[in-house]
Parts: sequence; structure tokens; C-alpha cells
Amino acid sequence: MIRELERDGRISNSQLASRLGIADSTCHKRFRALVDSGVITGFHAEVDPAAIGLQIEALISIRIHPHARGTLRKFQAYLERLPESKHVYFVAGERDFLMHVAVRDAGALRTLVSDQISTREEVAATNTSLIFDHSPQRRLQQ
Repeated sequence: MIRELERDGRISNSQLASRLGIADSTCHKRFRALVDSGVITGFHAEVDPAAIGLQIEALISIRIHPHARGTLRKFQAYLERLPESKHVYFVAGERDFLMHVAVRDAGALRTLVSDQISTREEVAATNTSLIFDHSPQRRLQQ
């Protein structure tokens, strides 16, 4: 069921039941159980950033000053609220955060990094990598 939903999240209950070889009511019950138990955590539409004028995507790695460790969650919330933010990851290693952003052009990226992120007192360093291309989200294999 999970594999089928990952392939087509908009599939109707009756189509899903048919593909799985089960009754519609059974399919609906199993689907609800997956949602209720937290296996399925949400539903979304994937939007092509370029189609809405966001021509550049980048990954920004951010290292926080050691004295600012107590504000990690607050800083993460700040990053998540930025309109350019697609995903924010709190990571282990040399950097503390990895942020996936989409912006209209190089000037907007520069402004984001230099004026909105690097100027924060928590930030010790940033490193920006442009994304030339990426594969679609990898689906769970069963």
C-alpha cells in the first residue's frame, strides 16, 4: 500500500483497493491506520521552483558559534520561516544546519546569505553550493 501511495498520492481509494486486491472498505481502514499511526505523515504537492520564477536552488551549510548552542531550535525556526527556505536540516558533523533554498536569481541568493543568514549573531560561517540538477525524491523500496 505504501509503495502504491508513493507512486501516486492522488490515487482514489477504489483504484488503490483494486491494485491491492482488497475491498474498498478494507483499503480505507488500512489507509486510515497508516495515517493515525504516523506512518503517513502528510500530503503535499511538488512544485517546480523554476515554473514560478525561482531560477536558482542552493544548499547553504551553516555553522553556529559554540556559545549559541542554546539557541539552536530558535535559529532553526528562523531559517524555516524564511520564504526562500524549502527544507532545513539539523545535522551532525562540521556544520550544524543544511538549508535547501530556491531564489529568483544570484542577487537574491547573495542577499539571503549575506544579509539574512550571515549577519545573525549565532552564525559562525556559511558555505553555499549551487544545485545544477537533482533526482526526484527516492521512494521507499519494499
